[in-house]
Amino acid sequence: MTRYSKITGTGSYLPPNRLSNADLVAELAQQGVESSDEWIVARTGIQARHFAAPDVCSSDLGLKAAQQALQAAGLQASDIDLIIVATSTPDMVFPSTACILQNKLGANGCPAFDVQAVCAGFIYALTVADAMIKTGAASKALVVGAEVFSRILDFKDRTTCVLFGDGAGAVVLQASKQPGILATDLHADGKHVDILCVPGHVRGGQVLGNPLLRMDGQAVFKLAVGVLEHTANAVLAKAGMTAADIDWLIPHQANLRIMHGTVRKLKIPLAKLIVTVDQHGNTSAASIPLALDTAVRAGKVKSGDTIMLEGVGGGFTWGSVLLKM
Repeated sequence: MTRYSKITGTGSYLPPNRLSNADLVAELAQQGVESSDEWIVARTGIQARHFAAPDVCSSDLGLKAAQQALQAAGLQASDIDLIIVATSTPDMVFPSTACILQNKLGANGCPAFDVQAVCAGFIYALTVADAMIKTGAASKALVVGAEVFSRILDFKDRTTCVLFGDGAGAVVLQASKQPGILATDLHADGKHVDILCVPGHVRGGQVLGNPLLRMDGQAVFKLAVGVLEHTANAVLAKAGMTAADIDWLIPHQANLRIMHGTVRKLKIPLAKLIVTVDQHGNTSAASIPLALDTAVRAGKVKSGDTIMLEGVGGGFTWGSVLLKM
């Protein structure tokens, strides 16, 4: 009998501190940095984002999202036999944020590890969990994307600090007799490291290099639209399907212009695009599961729908997952 994996529960969490564009612009002005709501919306589509409190870590955000996903799946934490956390902003150098989250959940004993593929991290993590379930290495996996990107932003660089926010999203992925994840597609190209990176590191108790995010926006935009189209077509081909079969497209919520560009290239109706970037900003590895849960709880995404998830991030990494809810 063929063994499949299927999403049985979703969850998400945003820290309570919501900053509208006007709020952020006012804070930037105090540091002598000029921006405006009109400038931000025109270039990104973002209207607001959430920032975590100073004492809140990625595992704290992930815990809230994970608890929602477990409740939606009708499971206890002790039922989980695999935890994968996608994050670029871990609680500490080590141990993994997944191990810290595991202890907070009370799911101790099962394998737990992090995946670092930046904004494509959740796609990578979901693909790994799918493979482990299909091979019998796991049966009930918790896959989480959690980020506190506000910690690595340069608030003197208006081209990047307005883009990102904090948050978490999670799914429970279970073994199933019915197809859930239909196909996956992953890629990376390290020659593009310099266009999106945080090039600092710790040595001898000191931070060396620049520990804040750097991005060549034009280069990222140009590359992102192209690779997202490529991976979307690749995953459809693997599943023997076409763009017309997609009920909902849930891309990484990076920039509304990138998302609209992808939709146009795939010839998918704009009405099938799930958008949360306007209210959440770019939450990196958290953005896809956060958008998925938002759409599920809003009654848009329903059981039986065919969903395409796709993302692109620093590395450069990119990929997609085609699934049936």
